Amino acid sequence: MNLPNKLTVLRIILIPIFMLVLLLPLDWGSVIWAGTMIPNTSLVGAIIFAVASITDYADGQIARKQKLVTNFGKFADPLADKMLVMTAFIILVQMGKVPAWVAAIIVCRELAVTGLRLIVVENNGEVMAAAMPGKIKTMTQMFSIIFLFLNDAFFAAINIPLGEILLYICLFFTVYSGIDYFYNSRHIFSDSFGK
Repeated sequence: MNLPNKLTVLRIILIPIFMLVLLLPLDWGSVIWAGTMIPNTSLVGAIIFAVASITDYADGQIARKQKLVTNFGKFADPLADKMLVMTAFIILVQMGKVPAWVAAIIVCRELAVTGLRLIVVENNGEVMAAAMPGKIKTMTQMFSIIFLFLNDAFFAAINIPLGEILLYICLFFTVYSGIDYFYNSRHIFSDSFGK
């Protein structure tokens, strides 16, 4: 178990902590930032999510730089990202900050690509690594989630709903990268539709 894989496992462990902080009926008060009131539970949740997101960036950088890329890492890293992001979006739907249809598209895409990865492994014996559109999708998802939990407080003074803007950018890249994965793996389904 190398360092990048330990960071991936840490990200998975942070998910239930993130859920407990946001979903338990705790009242930790609020803070006001740039004229926007942020419940402390949302602030702590955003911090936990940000720390988990940083581990995603760090484990990838370390794995590539030190040549510690493993099949476990190629499998578990995107899985940990999906678990973290889908959990956050479902909580944001419950909080009324994300439309349910947006979360549904994101969840369906994540499940479809995970299924595709399993088929690719079964056929090729190799785990499909994340492509650039998928990396952009993950980055925009993570930033939109953080800003949505913080009620866009950092940008309230100039009246820019950055969380919502990033949400729809990440929705675009979610759909685009999903289509890209399936297009680039179309040979897997050639026996079903003819060559």
